[in-house]
Amino acid sequence: MLLAGTVVADPETVYDEGAIVIDDDRIVAVGPRADLEDAYPDQPVREFDLLAPGLVGGHVHSVQSVGRGIADDTALLEWLYEHVLPMEASLGAEEMRTAAELGYLELLESGTTTAIDHLSVRHAGEAFEAAIDLGIRGRLGKVLMDKRAPEGLQEDTDEALGETERLLRTYHGAAEGRIKYAVTPRFAVSCTEACLRGARAIADRHEDVRIHTHASENHDEIETVEEDTGLRNIEWLDEVGLTGEDVVLAHCIHTNEDERDILERTGTHVTYCPSSNMKLASGIAPIVDYLDRGIDVALGNDGPPCNNTLDPFTEMRQASLLQKVDRLDPEVTPAAVVFEMATLGGARAAGFDDVGALREGWKADVIALDTDVTRATPMYDPLSHLVFSAHGDDVTFTMVDGDIVYDEDFGGLQTGDAAAIRRRAQRVADGLAE
Repeated sequence: MLLAGTVVADPETVYDEGAIVIDDDRIVAVGPRADLEDAYPDQPVREFDLLAPGLVGGHVHSVQSVGRGIADDTALLEWLYEHVLPMEASLGAEEMRTAAELGYLELLESGTTTAIDHLSVRHAGEAFEAAIDLGIRGRLGKVLMDKRAPEGLQEDTDEALGETERLLRTYHGAAEGRIKYAVTPRFAVSCTEACLRGARAIADRHEDVRIHTHASENHDEIETVEEDTGLRNIEWLDEVGLTGEDVVLAHCIHTNEDERDILERTGTHVTYCPSSNMKLASGIAPIVDYLDRGIDVALGNDGPPCNNTLDPFTEMRQASLLQKVDRLDPEVTPAAVVFEMATLGGARAAGFDDVGALREGWKADVIALDTDVTRATPMYDPLSHLVFSAHGDDVTFTMVDGDIVYDEDFGGLQTGDAAAIRRRAQRVADGLAE
């Protein structure tokens, strides 16, 4: 198949009259359209306005999708303990499956092809099955909570780690490698030292398994960890083995010089979630400093109850503007830097080394956007348009692993019934409201 249009291949490469040739699950060629049509004359051609790599959600909570809007105007720990965790605890297996489906549907419809997904304590297998069926690429993990957890989510440490091992053995490498596992402590506030060290031990026992948790998002969280351990959050995570190239830490807003040195020295990945950080009034992450240090930064939406949308284009815009106003410097976080966070930076964090750009031999994770909209007129720079002007509902086509999973020309979602997913999710939400 030959996909033709303006091609943004990566943060530095744009073909105004470009094309991509796909064979099975791989990109065969990327370049000027005329050259590729001459080289591949027998390929069926599809025309699009703007083609780009599938975006990578560096930190999402798919199963919180049915809680969109339930906890507006609250700070982190109140938001979590009084609203979101009770909501998660109330979901049965079928409801958890529906919640995950709703999250993945929104991600695929709006151009996210890979997600690092922080699930819940119970029924995590339902989300893995939903990800496999709907066709998203993902690094998923069951949440661990063996301390300060509400009723329905409190776990015995050994049982929690044992369930993690079972899920890992079942799903790591599933769907021909499209699904991978991340050991997922919720955060240091809700995990004992034994749990955190156990998470590291599991990751070390298995090839290509990552660790994904939250860190230093909120002052109250940091104070709680310091009261428990005598160390600041990143220092404590480093002490128990939860830093390193295989670790993804969401947020990292409030870090001191020593903690930033740890992140830099260990190669730990950081996920920047600007909309969530603003909505919960958590603060502004020092992203420019992280980038200057060479720390890999991914971009994430977090969950719908603390963002209300999983639109990655909204997140790119917010990511850039928030850093500019924080630094009072219009030159920081230009479009190319933010686009890299949302693509290659996220892919590095997720541990997929052949996604995040449109390159020969890489996985065929491709999205297309409609530019026949007023927001795209005029368009001097396609990359600038993607970061500052585009919306998720401009996406008309999503391909993951060479499979078309969303296509507006053929009814939308190709791997499930989108309308039925939304109906089921509304019934779950109605039950929560009652």
